[in-house]
Amino acid sequence: MPLRIWISSFDGPWGLVWICSSEKGVCGVSLRGPREELERDLKRRKECEVREDQAPNRKVMDEIRQYLAGERRAFDIELDLWGTEFQVRVWDLLRSIPYAQTRSYGELAHALGLPKAARAVGGAAGSNPVPLLVPCHRLIRRDGGLGGFGCGLDIKRFLLSLEARVSLSSGGSEKVWEKGRRG
Repeated sequence: MPLRIWISSFDGPWGLVWICSSEKGVCGVSLRGPREELERDLKRRKECEVREDQAPNRKVMDEIRQYLAGERRAFDIELDLWGTEFQVRVWDLLRSIPYAQTRSYGELAHALGLPKAARAVGGAAGSNPVPLLVPCHRLIRRDGGLGGFGCGLDIKRFLLSLEARVSLSSGGSEKVWEKGRRG
């Protein structure tokens, strides 16, 4: 029997934001892609039946809206992540990067005990099915450059700048991203 998935959308800064969840938690987020692309990705990973319903995703939609408005720094959402053991380890570690801070691909590889796996970390981050909830936008190159982001570098810049502004306006003293650099 196929896994039941509920899909919902709301207007975000770049168009429709799509959210997918199973009974276990959120399993897909698209910040700007079409619904069909998100559904295709889900069905490629698991046999599932997708139904449109706003109610199961109301909490995550509210929390993402709050985050984008600068009113939330962390998410209190259950996730249902489908990936390899390595991908899930990377995604778990990405969730530990504090708001308004960044880490390099190499730093994450070292934290995993795999110092030569920076590219593999980038690949796992690039396959993150729930951007924002697993904050892969906080991952940058060793030289301070942005690196990649599946949702587009314009969105990555926006998210890092948003976090920096919110952190600074609330008196935060943590290291924040600015102009492609940590500091």
